[in-house]
Amino acid sequence: MPAAAIGTYSLAQWLLFFYIYCLIGWCFESTVVSVGQRKWVNRGFMRGPVLPIYGSGAMVILISTLPIRENFVLTYLCGALAATLLEYVTGVCMEALFQVRYWDYSQKKFNFQGHICLSSTIVWGFLSLLMVNVVHLPIERMVLKLPEPLTSGLAFVITALFAADFTSSFRTAIDLKELLMRSEKLQEELLALQLRAEQLEALVEREKEKFSQEREKFTLELQSVHEKQLINLEKLRSRVSADKIRLLGRNPSALSRKYRGTLERLREHHSLHD
Repeated sequence: MPAAAIGTYSLAQWLLFFYIYCLIGWCFESTVVSVGQRKWVNRGFMRGPVLPIYGSGAMVILISTLPIRENFVLTYLCGALAATLLEYVTGVCMEALFQVRYWDYSQKKFNFQGHICLSSTIVWGFLSLLMVNVVHLPIERMVLKLPEPLTSGLAFVITALFAADFTSSFRTAIDLKELLMRSEKLQEELLALQLRAEQLEALVEREKEKFSQEREKFTLELQSVHEKQLINLEKLRSRVSADKIRLLGRNPSALSRKYRGTLERLREHHSLHD
């Protein structure tokens, strides 16, 4: 193991390691996704070229495996489990906070709640071996060779930029969550209004159909009554003889308060046939 054991890294050196692995993770992830989608994709939660999940994963792997990195089996197992645990906790917390999943393994076999999966854990194990025994060695030498003032200065500047980016990205994620919530609420209200409109339209159609049926029924009844009246009138006229009608002629002053209109029509009918 190099002279710089895990306990001898300063806070500034740990921060530089974190930012370097954030950058490496961003390069790896963005390249893989861009190739898959055949266009450039700036992966990650933040705007800058950093993926904190990779930096955090690297820190967890380093802390859990540096003391045992001579043992490949233990390095693989500890690195895989530590990175998987971090990935799960981070995924659950981010979804609970922002209501958005920034990675999802739901379509992969042997996944757990979509946050972690067996294939990802296997990859984390191999990445742990690769990082601890290959990648970290030159990075470690490079960082340890930097003068302490430069190390502290770089850590301070990068941390300030990282904090500003994280704050802005966090605010954007919260705004996105608010937008999603409002959009969902608006969609629910629109669906409720649409359902109400459909119900009213169905009610109007039922009332229109009912009115049409009642109107048709009334028309038929009116026609039936009219036909019956015509038949009865003809029957009545056939029974009334000319002498009885002439009776009205002989009594021009005859008057009926109850049948006034009918009496007048009969008198007119009599005068037309005279």
